[in-house]
Amino acid sequence: MGKVFNICLAAFAATGSFLFGYDSGVMTDVIASDDFLSFFNTSTGSPIIGAINSTFSGGAVFGSLMGGLTMDRFGRRKTIMIGAMIALVGSILQAAARNLPMILVGRIIAGWAVGLLSMSVPVYQSECAHPRIRGLIVGLSQQMIGVGFIVSTWVGYGSSYASGGLSQFQWRFPLAFQAAPALLLVCGIMFFPESPRHLMEKDNEEEAMRVLRKLHYDGTNDEWIRQEFHEIKTTIAAEKAITVPGWRIMFTVPQWRTRLMHGVAVQVFTQFTGINVIGYYQTQMYEALGVTGNRALLVAGIYNCLGPLANLIFIIFIIDRVGRRRPLLWGTVAIVIALICESAINSRIDKSNPDHALSIGGVFFLFCVTVIFSWSWGPISWVYMSEVMPMQIRARGNAFATGLGNWLVSTFWSQLSPMALKKLEWKFYFLFVAWDVLVTIPVVFFFFKETKQLSLEEIDLLFGERSLGTLPKDLNKGTLDQPEVTAEEKVA
Repeated sequence: MGKVFNICLAAFAATGSFLFGYDSGVMTDVIASDDFLSFFNTSTGSPIIGAINSTFSGGAVFGSLMGGLTMDRFGRRKTIMIGAMIALVGSILQAAARNLPMILVGRIIAGWAVGLLSMSVPVYQSECAHPRIRGLIVGLSQQMIGVGFIVSTWVGYGSSYASGGLSQFQWRFPLAFQAAPALLLVCGIMFFPESPRHLMEKDNEEEAMRVLRKLHYDGTNDEWIRQEFHEIKTTIAAEKAITVPGWRIMFTVPQWRTRLMHGVAVQVFTQFTGINVIGYYQTQMYEALGVTGNRALLVAGIYNCLGPLANLIFIIFIIDRVGRRRPLLWGTVAIVIALICESAINSRIDKSNPDHALSIGGVFFLFCVTVIFSWSWGPISWVYMSEVMPMQIRARGNAFATGLGNWLVSTFWSQLSPMALKKLEWKFYFLFVAWDVLVTIPVVFFFFKETKQLSLEEIDLLFGERSLGTLPKDLNKGTLDQPEVTAEEKVA
């Protein structure tokens, strides 16, 4: 079946990423509903609104870390199914919320599910992908995140016109709609095969070969499939020779520690583009530009359409040709310029009588950020993180990078941003500009490696040796100046 089946598998698994995008974006419209604010006795820019968003991100931290355990124990496929089942529970609680604690618990559970899905879907896609199209395959995660944002915005926009006795429909229906993709994922994911690398790790070689052929055979590449099977088998055998239970091992083996830090860094730097802050609080940003009411929701809907369109072009035509490092560098520079321009326009806006031309300019530069992000950090953050982790810590490593690098930082910005936007106004954008200039650009330039079109096993060699490093003889001390034992010595 080859390439077509490979893409279909990745696209369906990305339903989990759709939930990520929808759950993240749905609150943009929900918190713009006057009925919602009245029902929970709050207002935009209040700590309660920050808490509703930050509890979602906080739940995602724990969901991501949980994935490090479930993926190794139950596999990639079942972890995705577990995440979808948890998402069902979260959507029901939010839609039926009668008080603030109930919606907060619902947001925590939804975040827990999305955290689990956000780290497991890219791993599953990456382990099933052909090296030449891995950027496209894993980039579908970001694509479906964007589609989730689009659907959440237009569902919210349409629901906003409900009035009178149906005024609660404005926010209850968008929250309830989360159940639809979750149910689809629960029912459908088990019809797709497990990752061949996970099957190999569990010594199911016959099934692993069958899945490899189903994913990649095109009628002429028998030799390549045999070579890929041998590479996977050899690498996993070397990794098993130095397997140690627990999370601490990721920091003990030098090569693994380096690769873990690459995964964490790419997720942290993604958050410091400011993209999630714009996604969560763009209606508040539009109000600062003089764009209010349903007009702000309409602009938000257009904004959410631009990113996925740009992302689709990038993952189909560009990512597997130009690689990872160059788009990250140039994308960061372009985002910095856009945020500086946005800040300059905001500083000149008179809220009592906003200038129409300045308002359009402010909206334009926010639109620029999402397009640039979709041509750089958006898809590459998931691709690069899933590529750089070695098989033996891939589940735990991606869980750690996603949980701490993505969701913990997102929790911080979710809680801080509504208050910071209110107090700092246009100066707020310079927090992201300073980080990008002083930290992101130097680290990507000097430390990130190019991984395009390399197999996951060839990336092992890019970071070090085939046996993936050495272990201290005394793992309880774990210091780097101790005598070390190689994988071969451990086997002997």
